[in-house]
Amino acid sequence: MVNFRNIVLVSVFLFSFLKGEGQTTQTNGEITRILFVFDASKSMFARWQTGEKIKVAQKLMTKMLDSLQSLDSKNFQIALRVYGHQKPVPPQDCNDTKLEVPFADDNFNRVKRVIRGLRPKGTTPIARSLLRSAHDFPECDNCRNIIILITDGVESCDEDPCAASRYLQKKGITLKPFVIGIGLDVNFKNTFECVGNYFDAADEKTFQKVLGVVISQALNNTTAQISLLDGNKNPTETDIAITLYNRTSGLVNKQFIHTLNNYGNPDTIYMDPLVTYDITVHSIPEVKKDSIRIAASAHNTIGIDVPRGILDLKISASGRAKYDVLHTIIRKPGKEKILHVQEFNTEQKYLAGTYSIEILSLPRYIQNIEIDPSKTTTISIPPPGILNISSSSSGYGSIMMLEGTEWKWILDLSSETNRQSITIQPGQYRAVFRSKTSKNTEYSSTKKFSINSGTTTIVKLN
Repeated sequence: MVNFRNIVLVSVFLFSFLKGEGQTTQTNGEITRILFVFDASKSMFARWQTGEKIKVAQKLMTKMLDSLQSLDSKNFQIALRVYGHQKPVPPQDCNDTKLEVPFADDNFNRVKRVIRGLRPKGTTPIARSLLRSAHDFPECDNCRNIIILITDGVESCDEDPCAASRYLQKKGITLKPFVIGIGLDVNFKNTFECVGNYFDAADEKTFQKVLGVVISQALNNTTAQISLLDGNKNPTETDIAITLYNRTSGLVNKQFIHTLNNYGNPDTIYMDPLVTYDITVHSIPEVKKDSIRIAASAHNTIGIDVPRGILDLKISASGRAKYDVLHTIIRKPGKEKILHVQEFNTEQKYLAGTYSIEILSLPRYIQNIEIDPSKTTTISIPPPGILNISSSSSGYGSIMMLEGTEWKWILDLSSETNRQSITIQPGQYRAVFRSKTSKNTEYSSTKKFSINSGTTTIVKLN
């Protein structure tokens, strides 16, 4: 395996131990835990800029840790894993990686002492160190876990850091890293594109600056507004549930109800700049927007088209005849999938478009309707009547409704009883009946009747 002697890399992995509910922001008491994975392999003795690479890295790390320690924050902790520092080469020991300082409050001085005391010896097991780092974070329900890997070379144990990165990302443990390289040629840069986001540091000053950017993003979320756009492309749609997913792991990052603030603008939320998001707006039907990246240290606006109109279903009660609950099935025309089941005498917002509605009354009504953005579509049906139907004995029967010149089947009567009460829409009907004791078709009887809103109609069958 080729080893590059004049390289310094910094890779940042975001670890998320999500448990269905996702992670919260630092504004809600979230703790950021930073694990430094430090390269102490033999190649760190090589010269770079003002001295040996190990000396330069120790100096920059100590300065950066001093800055972190001065923040005196209760919202972050650090830990240190080192590799290449226990076994000299040759021979090569690819298990030479160890958690030297576990997570704890105010352990900055201990981390600095360990770093200052390192003497490079061994090899560069990057992939194995990254995978084992996943176990360095104690269980925590409200933690944002990050790895910063500092190394002067590529993988030297014939293992694949890219595969390790993909595995950890797919499992929801890590995110794609940042890679900061010094003196990298084009071919070497391409080698790390599968591992992380590449940054070039030409000297110590640039390296220190980029490291500061990485630390800043590790400690801070950034602000964003999700603008739900109406039919006129104005951000007026609101009061809808939204789910933010980590696109890499597929796990829930955040769920909330969209809100407009007192000024009528979308409320500001905090989002992690290290995450690529898939967003689902739980409108009817749902709207999805995938692969959303946000810019760190800037206010981000995310626009999503959600033009909605209102469907108002109306039916009044009249006399004794009324529905306890009357439902309507909402679908897209020609589709079997049910989008929603809406009760009558309620309003519900839907995305603008054409829908098929099926009113579950007797008889059922099916029609296509158009929902226009920012408008109300009203569907009214007359109040039902009541049909009290009886016969001298139980039997087999059906109720038909006259539509034009044809009779349409509505329902079958129960064959287990001779008395039934049915809530039914106004119209012209006919009952067809034959008792169980009659074994001849000629004994079938029919009777016409009318149903009026709010009234009871009594029908006696022979």
